[in-house]
Amino acid sequence: MSQENKVKTTESSTPAPSKPRKSLPILDPSGDYYYWWLNTMVFPVTYNLVIVVCRACFPDLQHSYLVAWLVLDYTSDLLYLLDIVVHFHTGFLEQGILVVDRGRISSRYVRTWSFVLDLASLVPTDLAYLRLGPHTPTLRLNRFLRVPRLFEAFDRTETRTAYPNAFRIAKLMIYIFVVIHWNSCLYFALSRHLGFGRDAWVYPDPAQPGFERLRRQYLYSFYFSTLILTTVGDTPLPAQEEEYLFMVGDFLLAVMGFATIMGSMSSVIYNMNTADAAFYPDHALVKKYMKLHHINRRLERRVIDWYQHLQINKKMTNEVAILQHLPERLRAEVAVSVHLSTLSRVQIFQNCEASLLEELVLKLQPQTYSPGEYVCRKGDIGREMYIIREGQLAVVADDGVTQYAVLGAGLYFGEISIINIKGNMSGNRRTANIKSLGYSDLFCLSKEDLREVLSEYPQAQAVMEEKGREILLKMNKLDLNAEAAEIALQEATESRLRGLDQQLDDLQTKFARLLAELESSALKIAYRIERLEWQTREWPVPEGLADADDEGEPEEGTSKSGKGRAGQEGPPGPE
Repeated sequence: MSQENKVKTTESSTPAPSKPRKSLPILDPSGDYYYWWLNTMVFPVTYNLVIVVCRACFPDLQHSYLVAWLVLDYTSDLLYLLDIVVHFHTGFLEQGILVVDRGRISSRYVRTWSFVLDLASLVPTDLAYLRLGPHTPTLRLNRFLRVPRLFEAFDRTETRTAYPNAFRIAKLMIYIFVVIHWNSCLYFALSRHLGFGRDAWVYPDPAQPGFERLRRQYLYSFYFSTLILTTVGDTPLPAQEEEYLFMVGDFLLAVMGFATIMGSMSSVIYNMNTADAAFYPDHALVKKYMKLHHINRRLERRVIDWYQHLQINKKMTNEVAILQHLPERLRAEVAVSVHLSTLSRVQIFQNCEASLLEELVLKLQPQTYSPGEYVCRKGDIGREMYIIREGQLAVVADDGVTQYAVLGAGLYFGEISIINIKGNMSGNRRTANIKSLGYSDLFCLSKEDLREVLSEYPQAQAVMEEKGREILLKMNKLDLNAEAAEIALQEATESRLRGLDQQLDDLQTKFARLLAELESSALKIAYRIERLEWQTREWPVPEGLADADDEGEPEEGTSKSGKGRAGQEGPPGPE
């Protein structure tokens, strides 16, 4: 065999690389796909919860639509099975990170009660149809174990919907309907067990005209159960023990249901009132204050109209308090998405850094002005600037009637007064009267907030001052001589500050040297004193003192003189 044939044979015998299998993606439990799957699972769970008990208690319903029920039964079983697969592909958070490892997800899921209930809900109890027949839907009661999935779907929907209070009321109505539905099914089953038409309490004999129809049987039972559970009365008295027990159980259920309904409705109303109080200021306190202080009727009417305007048109004046619980970065993103377009219209803020605008957006304070109300007057000290979000304002004369100009949405005023521009002839005083023609919504930016933000952005501050200078030049409000004098004074002050800084540095250097010399001198003096002490110990002792010392010696062989001390050879040398 040639070399070429060997190569071909080797290539043909080598298996082709297998393509990687595509597996299902891992779902985020807070993502959209998982949310829509939960909504899909609402249908099979609700079907089993409502229809199965109805088929078990109303035999005519089971016999009339057997094929449809079997199709729906096994369709819901298929969805139950797919739901287990989804569980095995749904990640979980660990230390804030989504875990996507399938092995860990599976081991975690199989150790939960949810897995046990999911398996129990899929036990093939339908196999008993082979012995008992297909008309025994009670064999499927284990499908009720998947009800927690329904509650989870409701909770997710409540957190996502824009109308949570309306959804809570709708959910409460669904629960009430399911309870009455189950009670009506049990009432009909009990009537069949005791015998139709046996007394006035049970369901009438189906042999009577009209009572044989399936719709009439269900509606009558539903109506009877509604009367009992709402404690309306007007129901026949029970005649047998089973009927008494049924009525007692229903009355207890009604009491608990009434308490639940009242608690839920109270919670919904409280949440709605709390939301209104968070969005809109409380006008009741202001009205009481005005009545206590006998405010004149005209001013009181203006205040009430202002509150009414806020309430009707959904105006908010306390956005900072509403967003205060959000993290700072997330709060900034929300504020940017709402107000950045408005702030970017201001000429003095154009071409500024995005981070600067984001911080400024957090400082904007919404304000609403009533018709005829002055926003600022000529000569007032300017402590803030205003951006018109909605409405119209007029630049008026001192008489308040003559209009020089009308400002509309997107315009701004007062920006020069909050920037310290050298040579500004008007200083920080207002140069015009601004009056609201109708209800006007403005954004207010205070001088202190702007200064706080610009302290971190000196380059942006210089750019904004230059733009303000150009505006003042166009308005002939800039004194160039005063500007030059202020600049010269500022430069001289800065030069003096630099000189003082240099002198302070020199003094610090000299002081450090003095400290070092002082420490060195202290060490030298301490060494000299210690050396003198050792030298004095070597001096000869007079005889009188020596005899006195000998008499006072406690032991022999010891000496008080410097030479007689054991272990001491002389003064230590310097280290």
